[in-house]
Amino acid sequence: MPASDNPASPVPATSSWRRDALLLALALGLLYFFRLGSYPLSDPDEGRNAEIAREMLATGDWVTPRLNGVNYFEKPPLVYWATALSEKIFGLNEWAVRAVPALFALWGVLITYGAARRLFDRETGLLSALVLGTSLLWFGLGHFPILDMAVSVLMARALFAFIIGVQEPAASAVTSPLCARRLYFYKLYVSMALATLAKGFIGFLVTGAVMFLWLLIFNQWKRLRPLYLPSGALLFLLIAAPWHVLAALRNPTWLHRYIFFEHWLRYTTSAASRVQPWHFFIWIVIAGLIPWTGFLWPAVRDALRGGWAKRKENAVAGFLVIWAAFIFLFFSASGSKLMPYILPIFPALAVLIGAWLARVARETDGAARLRVGLGVFSFLNGLLAVALCMAVMRPNLVKLTPEHALALQPPAFAMAAVLLLGGIFVPWLAKTRGVRVAVGGIAVTMAAFLVALVCAAPDINKPGTKPLALLVKAAAKPGDRVMHYFDIFQGFTFYAERSVDCIAGEESVKKLEFSEIEFKEDAVAVARGQLMTETKFRELWAQPGRIFVVARKRDVQQPRADGKPPLFADATFHYHLLGETEDHYLFSNQP
Repeated sequence: MPASDNPASPVPATSSWRRDALLLALALGLLYFFRLGSYPLSDPDEGRNAEIAREMLATGDWVTPRLNGVNYFEKPPLVYWATALSEKIFGLNEWAVRAVPALFALWGVLITYGAARRLFDRETGLLSALVLGTSLLWFGLGHFPILDMAVSVLMARALFAFIIGVQEPAASAVTSPLCARRLYFYKLYVSMALATLAKGFIGFLVTGAVMFLWLLIFNQWKRLRPLYLPSGALLFLLIAAPWHVLAALRNPTWLHRYIFFEHWLRYTTSAASRVQPWHFFIWIVIAGLIPWTGFLWPAVRDALRGGWAKRKENAVAGFLVIWAAFIFLFFSASGSKLMPYILPIFPALAVLIGAWLARVARETDGAARLRVGLGVFSFLNGLLAVALCMAVMRPNLVKLTPEHALALQPPAFAMAAVLLLGGIFVPWLAKTRGVRVAVGGIAVTMAAFLVALVCAAPDINKPGTKPLALLVKAAAKPGDRVMHYFDIFQGFTFYAERSVDCIAGEESVKKLEFSEIEFKEDAVAVARGQLMTETKFRELWAQPGRIFVVARKRDVQQPRADGKPPLFADATFHYHLLGETEDHYLFSNQP
């Protein structure tokens, strides 16, 4: 893989850069924003992050995140701030919430384009952006309002700024103090600070480790000077420190929860109950890179061709490999593993694949070199097509209801047809029309698949509590109480625009632990009595005040582990059913 380490390499023409960026933004923007608000928020993640942002708007407190009115110290607030701003501008709706990750995803594609073009050439930039923007995991999480997309984009911006910045000459007596090198390093410090505000200390610790390993392994220490550390560190602290200081001063329990539990115990132990096997992220990368999975190995192999003897010639490509490998190993070693954690490696993988495809496209035997990758593409397409058809024809295999399966059949069959046609015709295009047309065929196949996937999203989405929340919002008066029975439905509080009381088991109430609500972190919420036992709930139920309760059907109908009759089977419990969805009931002690 060719890698330009020459600091004097020409900067891309501004006009063509802007034209490419605009075309990418328009094309991928249409894909990413298509039907973005067409289905309700899912629980718990979408509803939780939307509700924390809504409560910031409602309370005017932008320092202490709250969930259901209770202090919530799991993560820093950058994404909540962005979501709250979007909700303020566009209203409390699904589009406003999902627009934030979609914009971050699109920004990440444009950052990747600019960096790949600067490091290699224009074609590499365009192909890298295409690879990233149409990768299954990047696209999927670009529609999901969680923190991982934002931190991935900001970490990528920091790492790209570093590898470009170290190739720039330092300012001289005749150049401006704000030379290109200084600006790239300032982008590095600002991006690490914002990444820290997005998801905590990994924003600077992990990115710093990647840079350190590259400097060490490739012996590039001379390129590090100057790194503008005093002014850069000050810039970092001015951005990242104020919220951390204010949160610690205002909340006595913040330090223990945020630093010790969220950053230490979550990584070193299974305290977060997200245990997965060591090979978990291997399968996530294989699936998440679809449709480009088959090109990853040849891209990495060519990036490191020549091995140790040619490490200096391959320094840029080596940086991308270290970026992906270290972050992969870092999260694989964690005691807590979730699918989105691996997202920060995708910009690096996209550039590796994009650079390889650009190189192959210029070779006379390029189509032949695509043969294995296209074989993997066709195989995975066929596998996905069969899986989609089986899922909707045999719904019991994937725990779909017959009604859901029937609703999903048209989009599932459409997606299967797109995948099969792409798997057949793209290899033929490679043989007859060349590499570039084949790559375009892969992108078109994936775009059509993703459009069909978005159209199916309303039926794929788990049934939520939005209709019940809207009923409560319309009927509940200020003095009424709203409760959730043995669970918390995050989307409900967002749509109802109010906090709820929680009914839980004796042990949960004693420990002040209930789902994701951190009652032990908020003495005020405990004093309000938001968390109560069923006994206390029964006492309140018999009193004159009106109470609305939301519960899963199974929790009030099926036999209980403690041997007591389920709530709706108890002859002494009288209720009025006000509404229901596929999985939930809304009932009250008054008609």
